[in-house]
Amino acid sequence: MNDRDDPDGEGGMAVPQSNEDSPSPQPLAAVLEQLRPALLSVLLLTVLSGVIFPLALAALAWPLFPRQAGGSLIVRDGVVGSELIGQDFTGPSYFHPRPSAAGSGYDAAASGGTNLGPANPKLRDGPKGDPATLGVDESFAGVRELAEAYRTRNGLVPDAAVPVDAVTRSGSGLDPHISPANAAVQVARVARARRLSEESVRRLLAEHARGRQFGILGEPRVSVLTLNLALDQAALTNPSTSAR
Repeated sequence: MNDRDDPDGEGGMAVPQSNEDSPSPQPLAAVLEQLRPALLSVLLLTVLSGVIFPLALAALAWPLFPRQAGGSLIVRDGVVGSELIGQDFTGPSYFHPRPSAAGSGYDAAASGGTNLGPANPKLRDGPKGDPATLGVDESFAGVRELAEAYRTRNGLVPDAAVPVDAVTRSGSGLDPHISPANAAVQVARVARARRLSEESVRRLLAEHARGRQFGILGEPRVSVLTLNLALDQAALTNPSTSAR
């Protein structure tokens, strides 16, 4: 037997040492090593986005845009509302907003829409009450019923076209605006109820109509609350115009 055949000889091949006896990393230490950067990232981002960023925005907004930072409130002998949240007007002498699905109507604490798709028959006919919740009225008017009521209020013929925002609810249920087409249909009713000329009402409407933001964003719109306040103010400052 020569040296090459001797596993322990000088010419033999080296046998790798087994690492069974070498220490292995502790499982808990390995997990903590992976969790540490993740937890620190969450903590850092929470402080940055939840504390520092809001405070920085508030510190800039209050001195630069005090009215907007305060809620865009409208003050007439006290706060009467906000430019950002619609209100429900039902009297014939006022312009009416679009329908709302937020609570009982324009409830800022229950903002939301109907969540009904355009092909859903409930959107057209309105859902009925759920037998499982008899104590809660979950029904509301559908597009067909709203269109009929809109035509009746504004003296339109039964088959007259109706602006879409007059019979549909916004996604938030708090939209303070209506379309110029919707407002134009209501001019005759408001003028008749206030004993004003339609021309004077149209003039006020034109003053409160707004185009697309920056010329490209959104749609032309009319703020219902500010327009109705202008109507009340016009009646106070110039009572003679109330006589047709």
